[in-house]
Amino acid sequence: MDDTKGINQDYLKRAIVQETSSTWHTSPSVGVKRMYLERDNFGEFAKATSIVKFDYKSSFSGHIHTNGEEFFVLEGTFSDEYGDYPEGSYVRNPNGTFHNPYSDKGCKIFVKLRQFNKLDTKRVVKNIQDTWSLSNSGIAFLNLHTFKNEISYLVRFKPHSKVILPFSGDGGQEILVISGAIYDQSIEYKKITWMRDSKCCLIDPYTRDQEVLMLVKTGHLL
Repeated sequence: MDDTKGINQDYLKRAIVQETSSTWHTSPSVGVKRMYLERDNFGEFAKATSIVKFDYKSSFSGHIHTNGEEFFVLEGTFSDEYGDYPEGSYVRNPNGTFHNPYSDKGCKIFVKLRQFNKLDTKRVVKNIQDTWSLSNSGIAFLNLHTFKNEISYLVRFKPHSKVILPFSGDGGQEILVISGAIYDQSIEYKKITWMRDSKCCLIDPYTRDQEVLMLVKTGHLL
């Protein structure tokens, strides 16, 4: 690949990537594969958002988080020298931190690299089992992290309901459908669909016969 080119780098354009129609790419570590969602180059020091799979007993070489790392564990258990992070874990490792990641039994994570505000220095570890809140519309959400305009949160919708996000504002929106499926203008966005828009990802979304869990980030594209 040409290291000078990236993927989904025009932030004024809507971007959508579905796992079922995407390619897995090898990494420098045996047993670790990546699905590119957005990436400013194809080298190993990219500003990137990816889905990453660790095979059984696989690991990635130790590295420093220049401008931070943020990840959510979609399947299995992700580990490093600081602990084990089971499915449903959310972690933010700020600029300058270091770790040696691995997975004993295999895992899949959603990860964002080198995208922190330089003033955001807080390490965060949360889990889907933490205490959830209700929005004014009665929607259940779990606030994961807030810094200035940026808000990261999980949100859960019941079957046969209108999808109303609890937070909105300027600065763009990014959504990962973790489970279930969202429907919008007769388009189905299945499990492990990622989307990004400079304003709003969805127009008139709703659920059908499944509960839906989404990871949402707003205000970070300013």
